Amino acid sequence: MEKTCLFCNIANNQTEKFLYENDKLVVFKDIKPSAPVHLLIVPKKHIRSINDISEFDGLLIGEMMIAAKKMAEEQGIAKSGYKLLFNVEKGGGQVIFHLHLHLIGGWKSREKNL
Repeated sequence: MEKTCLFCNIANNQTEKFLYENDKLVVFKDIKPSAPVHLLIVPKKHIRSINDISEFDGLLIGEMMIAAKKMAEEQGIAKSGYKLLFNVEKGGGQVIFHLHLHLIGGWKSREKNL
């Protein structure tokens, strides 16, 4: 665990209220949501960004995707649709340098004419 990493501190803190947790990751609401549903899927292992994953992290990335799918179902947005997003480095919008996956959705359906 990186002592100065915000997400390391959150992911490994037993007092946080997580929507989902297992031995490898946690899921919680984004504090600055950009949609009605905006969750963060965060591994407990510190990985700085997608640029820092190794072939040994493949199962963890897959587990993050499965957690996102489950959370979309629980949040009631699986059928209407949602976005999964990794921001990579400053130029890609990454602000917290601990790997995390955004699950974003819950907008009202767009009109068919758009």
